[in-house]
Amino acid sequence: MKELKEYNVDYSYIPIIAGPTASGKSSLAISLAQKIDGEIISCDSMQIYKTLDIGTAKVTKEEQAMAPHHMIDIVDPDVSFSVSDFVCKALEIIEDILKRGKMPILCGGTGQYISALYDGIKYVDEPIDQKIVDSLYEEAEKDGIDDIYSKLETADPEAAQKIHKNNTRRVIRAYAVYLATGKTQTQWNKESKSEGPMYPFKLFTLDYDRNIIYDRINKRVDQMIEEGLVDEVRHIYDSTDILNSTARQAIGYKELFDYLDDECTLDRSIYEIKLRSRHYAKRQLTWFRYMKDRHIINIDDIPATLNYIIDQIR
Repeated sequence: MKELKEYNVDYSYIPIIAGPTASGKSSLAISLAQKIDGEIISCDSMQIYKTLDIGTAKVTKEEQAMAPHHMIDIVDPDVSFSVSDFVCKALEIIEDILKRGKMPILCGGTGQYISALYDGIKYVDEPIDQKIVDSLYEEAEKDGIDDIYSKLETADPEAAQKIHKNNTRRVIRAYAVYLATGKTQTQWNKESKSEGPMYPFKLFTLDYDRNIIYDRINKRVDQMIEEGLVDEVRHIYDSTDILNSTARQAIGYKELFDYLDDECTLDRSIYEIKLRSRHYAKRQLTWFRYMKDRHIINIDDIPATLNYIIDQIR
């Protein structure tokens, strides 16, 4: 592990601000960056994609001007981007920020991204055949996910136990790994190994009562619709011939694709966005609650929270 005293910074730990969607972590990270001369590295598996802006709650240009941001708008929507890809790129950026005498601040809600850095997990990339993935998505859209999930339960019961049946993206990915390689995702994960984190991190998580975060999510979705989410998705729908399967399943986009395909009403689509967002937040809260040595923070008193974080990383 590299110690921060090797660099021209006044802190001993790199902060990670994590939490569920709509928890206010981005605004908190920006405020922290302004106080400690920091630069923000996004840990969000959807904000990496260009053109997916409103639906991913991507920080605005004005917010990006308040503090430098990294790992946003780095790949086109038809490009696959793995956890391993994220870790390699994020570590390069952390090193560059530190060498310039600035402080990296990691911020996001993608649990696998954050855990990979925080625990120093070296993921072995599972070979994925995109044709198999696309075929499974077509099957799921036509007949539902139940049959694919049943096949996954037979092929890789350990993975199936960890993945909710309604999490179409993860179900398909896990089964596609088995079809493409003959090895289960569980086997691939066991080949991954923890070498310990590259840098000293401290994890700060925003934790909420579910009813409160659910209310925040519902209001955020309404705001996204007002800001033009339907038009954003329609533009992508009309101009993109091939959309990466991961991006296609992004919450806020999949549901509106169904609306544009005349498979449901707009009101039903908005309802599904809120529902899937709430389910996702529930999974995020569970993920972060199981991470070790986390410091629980809140946004009710921003100045006190910022002081607490700064005290902890000094």
